[in-house]
Amino acid sequence: MKACYSVSVLAISVLALVFGACSPSASKPALPGKPRIALIMKSLANEFFLTMEKGAREHQTAHSSQYELLANGIKDELDVGKQTQLVEQMIAQRVDAIVIAPADSKALVTACKKALDAGIVVVNIDNKFDDAVLAEKGIKIPFVGPDNRKGARMVGEYAAKRLKPGDSVAIVEGVPTAFNAIQRKLGFEDAMKAAGMKVVASQSANWEMETANRAVSAMITERPELKAVLCANDSMALGAVAALKTASKAEAVLVAGFDNISAVHDLVKQGKVVATADQHADRLAVFGIEYALEMLAKKGAPADRETPVDLIAAETIK
Repeated sequence: MKACYSVSVLAISVLALVFGACSPSASKPALPGKPRIALIMKSLANEFFLTMEKGAREHQTAHSSQYELLANGIKDELDVGKQTQLVEQMIAQRVDAIVIAPADSKALVTACKKALDAGIVVVNIDNKFDDAVLAEKGIKIPFVGPDNRKGARMVGEYAAKRLKPGDSVAIVEGVPTAFNAIQRKLGFEDAMKAAGMKVVASQSANWEMETANRAVSAMITERPELKAVLCANDSMALGAVAALKTASKAEAVLVAGFDNISAVHDLVKQGKVVATADQHADRLAVFGIEYALEMLAKKGAPADRETPVDLIAAETIK
């Protein structure tokens, strides 16, 4: 009987190991050694985030002995569900830190709380999480990124030098629930108010070029007196430029942007985009990764860290 009992126990143990290894819910524990950092971005169809990813991968290559990098993003700026899934996948893979540029300032907080509860360091970049939602969840997630309001105000102030007090301007906004979109709109409004301009139209184009093209086409039809269109990112500025060209108003209406993607450089040189703001996409994820490494090493209390944002106009481009 003892022999049969031993064989049965052995068989059950083997089956448990086999089925445990095959179970989709089973995940391998992280091997000791280098920390694994997940970078979760917004739309990789946007040049800004491709530049961000490239900068992060170059940094990891140069510091390959310090950490491993898992980088991913969503196809659509509005696909909050997919981005939530990416966070959950990284939790399941037991990464050491998540550096995230959230598509929505509120909706991604719950998923990131799960990461914190799992002992994962979370660093917020690009688009700041909503302070009220963080407080409601009882968590702190450091924001490493630029002052978007200040950057938009700089762009707006530069554009205002080409306008006259009383001129009518329009704002093309990003996703309304995104903190950075809200801050950039406020920055543009600050500049226009200080210069005596009138903001006669403001509409979201969800960061997308084609949506902005349609929005600006409608704006210039409804408001033929418009003298400037201030766009919360450069993709939307490209859409605005195309809409003005189609309407034969490229010379009459100024366009400004934000992000300093390479696609607008020639337009800035030509004056078709009067100015944009550089928040250094190639370094933005790196700033977050470096901060995550600091937090893993020091286990300190999280605190926000402001990163640079600079005005880009024709005279600043080499």
